[in-house]
Amino acid sequence: MFKKLFLFFIFTITTVLTGCKPLTILDPKGPQAARQADDIMLTLWIMLLIVITVFAILVYMLIKYRASKQPKDYEPPHIEGSPLVETLCVGIPVLIIVFLSIVSVRSNYIVEATPKGYEDQEPLVIYASSSNWKWHFSYPEQGIETVNYLYIPTDRALEFKLYSHGPITSFWIPQLGGQKYAMSDMITTLHLAADVPGEYSGRNANFSGKGFAENTFYVKAMSQAEFDQWVDDVKETAEPLTEEKFNELLKPGHLGQMTFTGTHLEFLPPPTAENGGHNHQSSANLQHEEESDHMDGSHH
Repeated sequence: MFKKLFLFFIFTITTVLTGCKPLTILDPKGPQAARQADDIMLTLWIMLLIVITVFAILVYMLIKYRASKQPKDYEPPHIEGSPLVETLCVGIPVLIIVFLSIVSVRSNYIVEATPKGYEDQEPLVIYASSSNWKWHFSYPEQGIETVNYLYIPTDRALEFKLYSHGPITSFWIPQLGGQKYAMSDMITTLHLAADVPGEYSGRNANFSGKGFAENTFYVKAMSQAEFDQWVDDVKETAEPLTEEKFNELLKPGHLGQMTFTGTHLEFLPPPTAENGGHNHQSSANLQHEEESDHMDGSHH
């Protein structure tokens, strides 16, 4: 009976898993994401081993100590506790926690550094800033800026400088690496790399208001030659980004994909890490504050 149930359980799990589409976090396309996927799978295998062991012990106990035809006045013999069993029950969980802690700390240092194999390479620096509910990608080296989409070269280190023009958000491209917060008063740095050309999805992973669900962006990884050609095309066809236009983009709402020459970094610098960040409110926000002060009868 138990053998048939066990075989049915294995058959069901195997059938379901073979028909599932792989989760994006378990389909990495970069070294940072690969490291995190390996850690997730290691944790899952450990948990699976624990679950199988516990259920095996449960079945054994149910069979061994099931109700028997002993007389009603039967008293089982007195059994002392087993030091070995108690040691195993306490020691094994402690060892598992210590092991996973070591793995987590090591992985944290690895994913926070330049991706392995790209240490001697000059990274492509991209300033990724968020506003309700859009993503702005500034390429200072190339002198261009995009909204809600990101083009990156493969086989090159990527260094994202993250910050927000409003509430705290979270920059996340699941197939390239883990999420990292973008805040209004400081810059956080995220190191990524794409090993495989393709199209990926990115999003804000931190709730930031009613438009949070659509706060997504499109990512395309391509060869360096294709990336350079795209940059040249943008410089020839895109309109320049003015301060007035950028202030319009910062107003709450959703937009499609947009492309500009120049970046908002020229007239609205990001917070600096050296002095803990400075106030980089848009002129639209400043105007709103001035109007509020005027209504209150206050003066500067």
